[in-house]
Amino acid sequence: MSQLKSDEFPAFYATYIDTVFGDVMHVLNEQITSFPAFLEAVPAGRSEYAYAEGKWTIKEVVGHVLDTERIMAYRALRFARNDTKALPGFEQEDFVLNARFNERSLASLAEEFVLLRKSNMALFNTFNEAELSRRGLASDRLISVRAFLYIVAGHLNHHKNIIKERYLDTMV
Repeated sequence: MSQLKSDEFPAFYATYIDTVFGDVMHVLNEQITSFPAFLEAVPAGRSEYAYAEGKWTIKEVVGHVLDTERIMAYRALRFARNDTKALPGFEQEDFVLNARFNERSLASLAEEFVLLRKSNMALFNTFNEAELSRRGLASDRLISVRAFLYIVAGHLNHHKNIIKERYLDTMV
């Protein structure tokens, strides 16, 4: 797979994309085991912790990662199949508010992540260079299929870092 070019994605996604080093497919595969292992190490009782008023809990952050991966994979599929219809954005706050992630165990969210990522990898592995290069409009911005793979990997990295820094490093 060729490397991602800066004209393949809106600049605001750079926050996520800049966390992906090396081959994106390798990173995506590696996350299948490393992210659940990271979640397994979250201390008991900490998964429903929010570091400030109005912030998500760890479970809600993980649920948000799952929802976002589903949406980005769907967008990648549509554009890879040469669907030229513009795709709408989504309101992440509404998704989390209506998902009841805190009613679930962190282990069940980790298990769902593994299943979701393996399914998405089965799809991503079918994309050839022409399909990866295809672009479409999502949230009124032009973006390539290849960029979605980097966003999926980088979005997880971003939120894993936030969990470390704001949720776990604050433990006394």
